[in-house]
Amino acid sequence: MPKTQAQPKIGCHVSIAGGLFNAPARAAEFGCETFQIFSRSPQGGAAPAITKEVEEQFAKAMTESGMSTFVIHAPYILNFGSAKKSTFHGSINLVRTDLERGSQLGAKYVMFHPGSFKDLGEKDGMKQAQAGLKKVLEGYKGTTKLLIEISAGAGSVIGDTFEELAELMKPIKNSKYFGGICFDTQHAFGSGYDLRDEASVKKMFKHFDKIIGLEYFAMSHVNDSKVELGSHRDRHEHIGDGHIGKTGFQAFLAELARRKMEIPLILETEHDKVEADIKLLKALRAKAKK
Repeated sequence: MPKTQAQPKIGCHVSIAGGLFNAPARAAEFGCETFQIFSRSPQGGAAPAITKEVEEQFAKAMTESGMSTFVIHAPYILNFGSAKKSTFHGSINLVRTDLERGSQLGAKYVMFHPGSFKDLGEKDGMKQAQAGLKKVLEGYKGTTKLLIEISAGAGSVIGDTFEELAELMKPIKNSKYFGGICFDTQHAFGSGYDLRDEASVKKMFKHFDKIIGLEYFAMSHVNDSKVELGSHRDRHEHIGDGHIGKTGFQAFLAELARRKMEIPLILETEHDKVEADIKLLKALRAKAKK
């Protein structure tokens, strides 16, 4: 039999309602090849323990659904730039806990939004955020790797430029437990990185490689944008219905294929049309391989 050519896996964010073990089957129903979950409430709070029984149920569900990989999104309440010590230390604990939970379940990555510099200012905020990330990985021995997600740039949000991400990851970039960057197409577009055509996409990849290094381009949230280029707002849209457009995503997938980047591609669009988004991305991926 001919070998199947490796390619990026396409999936979406799915609910864990009724139990973590329900997620793989939900992903399969949408036509996913991989998927993303919150392992707990996205608003934070105490996380229910993952028992041996839950681990076994989840592993069985993964096998039955034909899934081999998935990723975890950390809760939204994090802020590594907060002046409140309780928030800062709580953020460290929360990300570390999610990494441990991910290791229990077999997640490939945990990605998170770093927070905002508005309390401490950019210089002191960056210093604190770097120290926080170092602390997250201190003594960690799990299998799930940590990713920093690019931000859309609203207000004093941390990590909306490649330069800021490169600075943020400096203390942990050589750790085997750091996987790199989660590149959200809508956030990047909102931050001013044009993705609407082939030339712009090539330019973005070249710039990312120069500032961060493509070896750290670990996965992508693939979302079109309700808002225009450089708007600094986080507003997801269905693929082809936003300002990036179908041409932009075709160019993005073609560049991934050209560079042989077999990364997870996760949709975070509304579930009313997410199946259509998945089908469209699969069609664009097939076209990109030719």
